Amino acid sequence: RNNTDSDGIITRNKARLVAQGYRQEEWIDFNETFSPVARLEAVRMFQAYAAFKTFKVYHIDVKSAFLNGLLQEEVYVEQPPGFSDPKHLNKVFKLNKALYGLKQAPRAWYETLSDFLEKNNFSKGSTDKTLFLKKKNEHILIVQIYVDDIIFGSTDENLCKKFSSLMQGQFEMSMMGELSYFLGIEVKQLKDGIFISQAKYTKDLMKKFKLEDASIMKTPMSATAVMDKDDGGKPVDTTVYRGMIGSLLYLTASRPDIMYATCVCARYQASPKESHLVLVKSIFRYLKGTVNLGLWYPRESGFNLIGYSDSDFAGCRIDRKSTTGTCQFLGNRLVSWFSKKQNSVSTSTAEAEYIAAGSCCAQILWMKNQLLDYGFDLSDIPLLCDNTSAISIAHNPVLHSRTKHIEIRHHFIRDNIQKNFIKLDYVPTIDQLADVFTKPLDDSRFHYLLNKLGLLDITA
Repeated sequence: RNNTDSDGIITRNKARLVAQGYRQEEWIDFNETFSPVARLEAVRMFQAYAAFKTFKVYHIDVKSAFLNGLLQEEVYVEQPPGFSDPKHLNKVFKLNKALYGLKQAPRAWYETLSDFLEKNNFSKGSTDKTLFLKKKNEHILIVQIYVDDIIFGSTDENLCKKFSSLMQGQFEMSMMGELSYFLGIEVKQLKDGIFISQAKYTKDLMKKFKLEDASIMKTPMSATAVMDKDDGGKPVDTTVYRGMIGSLLYLTASRPDIMYATCVCARYQASPKESHLVLVKSIFRYLKGTVNLGLWYPRESGFNLIGYSDSDFAGCRIDRKSTTGTCQFLGNRLVSWFSKKQNSVSTSTAEAEYIAAGSCCAQILWMKNQLLDYGFDLSDIPLLCDNTSAISIAHNPVLHSRTKHIEIRHHFIRDNIQKNFIKLDYVPTIDQLADVFTKPLDDSRFHYLLNKLGLLDITA
């Protein structure tokens, strides 16, 4: 297998010995297999913090990471084909460390790396167990782990050099230098900020699905587009349709502008029709004209956390459920967003907006706890909603008959307001940035919101 960089140039040729993990039996060959993996929001928060503190982020890659994981269980493997000992053909190998293919290999590697860092005075994040921190005087060294990829940065450059030497002394590693390409995401660290995009991935998708010659659209979904089951429509290849949706969902890691359109099209993967495929292709036609669009994290901005929540009302034509859209900023840096159909049918706009505010509140609380590790203890975090009725429900201490039907789990937003964790405020609809995650918009409104979200093309 060949590893490539953001320009498509081969950086490494890889060949591995892989164990037949499918032959393992639970509680005999392995016990626990779960290994923590960093959320993409956590990675973006790291980069937003780096932009705020104006330090460089570096990248190191562990060579054959899983081979370093110490096994707790007793595991035996047959001699590899072509590498067997002719004098001992009836013998097998007992493993001390993991091999690729073993079900517990990711967990063994995480525990080995975690133990090593903790022995070297790193503290594990209270919320994110893939985040490790080390404080020295007024400086801080932050390490974020995503399996065998490690990114790190510090307000003191000497701490970065010491960490690099520490890791290379213990594990076989490739020092990749300043972070420029991570998990398929391109990162440009400039003097006045950090730019995150997936231009190469976007171009590869256009080639993969043979849409390089398609005409360009100004928005990913027309404001008049209608999506329903289309039972009488012509069926299309389910594998191709699902492949397109899966590729687009990964692209939303740096492209919130296609989040709503992709999630709506994803609802019809069970039985896609030609009309659904046309709408998916319209997203690709939009991408063709915005290949270099990405998120901009300016250095000259504060680090205050703020959230926006919005909802349409009964937008799904099949079950009349509403769509929640939320986004969260650190200063002027968009670090988290989602668009999701609600689990229950709302009987009013106020109820739909209230449920959306509850979802946004949950994400804000997770980010609040994550920021504690960075040294920020935030309170009265603004949550902006454009529905005054939903705000009134959240502040009303009386649970009367007209709101009893709203699921109790959504009422935790009221508790968090009383604890001064969040502050639910009104924002005019024209300034509601989460609007782009709830419905298709016309050209002028769509691009106005993209500008406010911090999406731009630095090559233009």
